[in-house]
Amino acid sequence: MVNVMLAAMPLLFGAATVERDVVVYGSSPAALTAAIQAQRMGKTAVIVSPETRIGGLTTGGLGQTDIGNKAAFGGLALSFYRDVAAYYRDEANWTWQKRGDYLPDGQCAGTKGKDAMWTFEPHAALTILESWEKREKLEIHRGMRLDRSAGKVKVKGEGEPRRIVSFLTEDGTEYRGKIFVDATYEGDLMAAAGVTYFVGREANSVYGETISGNAPQARGSGNHNFRPGVDPHVVKGDPKSGLLPGVEPYDPSERPGDGDRRVQAYCFRMCLTDVPENRIPFAKPAGYDERNYELLFRNFEAGESANGSLPWINSKMPNRKTDTNNRTGFSTDFVGGNWAWPEASYAERERILKAHLDYQRGLMWTLANHPRVPERVRREISRWGTCRDEFTDGLGDGWQRQLYVREARRLVGETVMTEHHCRGTRTVERPVALGAYGMDSHNVRRRVTEEGFVRNEGNVEDYRAADGKTRFKPFGIDYGALVPKRGECANLLVPVCLSASHMAFGSIRMEPVFFILGESAATAAAFAAKDARAVQDVDVAALRARLRADGQRFDVSIRCFNGKATRE
Repeated sequence: MVNVMLAAMPLLFGAATVERDVVVYGSSPAALTAAIQAQRMGKTAVIVSPETRIGGLTTGGLGQTDIGNKAAFGGLALSFYRDVAAYYRDEANWTWQKRGDYLPDGQCAGTKGKDAMWTFEPHAALTILESWEKREKLEIHRGMRLDRSAGKVKVKGEGEPRRIVSFLTEDGTEYRGKIFVDATYEGDLMAAAGVTYFVGREANSVYGETISGNAPQARGSGNHNFRPGVDPHVVKGDPKSGLLPGVEPYDPSERPGDGDRRVQAYCFRMCLTDVPENRIPFAKPAGYDERNYELLFRNFEAGESANGSLPWINSKMPNRKTDTNNRTGFSTDFVGGNWAWPEASYAERERILKAHLDYQRGLMWTLANHPRVPERVRREISRWGTCRDEFTDGLGDGWQRQLYVREARRLVGETVMTEHHCRGTRTVERPVALGAYGMDSHNVRRRVTEEGFVRNEGNVEDYRAADGKTRFKPFGIDYGALVPKRGECANLLVPVCLSASHMAFGSIRMEPVFFILGESAATAAAFAAKDARAVQDVDVAALRARLRADGQRFDVSIRCFNGKATRE
């Protein structure tokens, strides 16, 4: 920590210039693995973290690791999950529960007792990553946001390959480097550098896909949706009364497969507890308006939860905590409330963040207390609350600052990953990581149907290979998906907002993949800096050899048998 503090000291005395071989911008896991790998390869590196808390969603509530085939991951990603297992082997870290009483559920069921652990508390993840910071002597400048106003990212390229020279943060500090890595969830540095990117859902015709565009009949579209016959109007049966909040009118001009600028819904991945001594009860937020939850009431009245289900996915974490996620037609996802986020200013993002917080706090109070919620649901929800010992650096009362930004900008790079790569009908030539999850999108909007009822649209859960029946296998992510098009920027790598269609990104967008892609990007950055080459010209064979030596798994021949990685 001493080295980190000394490195950051010039920032305490006004504007400064910081120059390193590799400059990483972001707070995500990819930012950390990028800096670690760059330093291990003999390059100087600095992480410019826009947040004061490192780790992104991994420390921000996403403790139920979404990944599918866990045998597809090695390198620093696997190191993290092994460190989680080591953390929980220490009995001292079991405060609210006995170690032997904890049993993971959901997609992590059956992982108990393995050498890697895939479920964890937010503060445990933060403890581990901060131990990495000390061990690796990382230089992290916290709370340093990119100045996104015009000209603050200096790019040169007249008569030579276009490249980033430096960027300024809001306090006037200049960061100069040979190679830059954008490891944000939004792609802010990428956008400011002027490379090609996309926001929203491409029309299916763009890449010859079937489910990236408007897909009302896609596989999974019936999940997380309203019961039949729920009325969307302020006064039931009266279209003249207007639509309830968040509902779009019916548009007869739309066709399946059309593209748009909508992105899948965001939420907070809540960490809840039922331990009375650690529980903060759900509070009614200021400005609460029950009209925002009228569709929730009507959905219950239409039969939601009649079978005993609840409007959340409450995955078990250690110490009688949860990772709580969206479920059913009206839940923690603030559908439609996030479309402006990717391109929004910082001030606008703060307003969007607050709107999500107010919505979700109001939702939880409603589910626990409102008389129009079924009594059985109220009784169960009110047993839970946010945690006194989590997110003490957050927004208060156990709420975190890290919004689940499932999708924002996406690079359009040398290679674009698509549905075809996920299904296995196309393979990439230069894989530097694997994707292993189904093509997954949360709903992007709430609209009126032709029949006059309310319906969510955009949910896709498609795991099918090309035969339409079997589950697709891990697929290679091409190096070209991490780099801009040739000529656009010769010294930028993008491991999070990488080049992929809406639905391919829906598969790739998982935290273990970001751990890996940060490591892969930094390895390429070190090669590019060493050889004074454009990132597009890195020797990918040498890159892959180094990644393999460092324990990464990226061969498409990997299959999972009884949890062990093998090759055909």
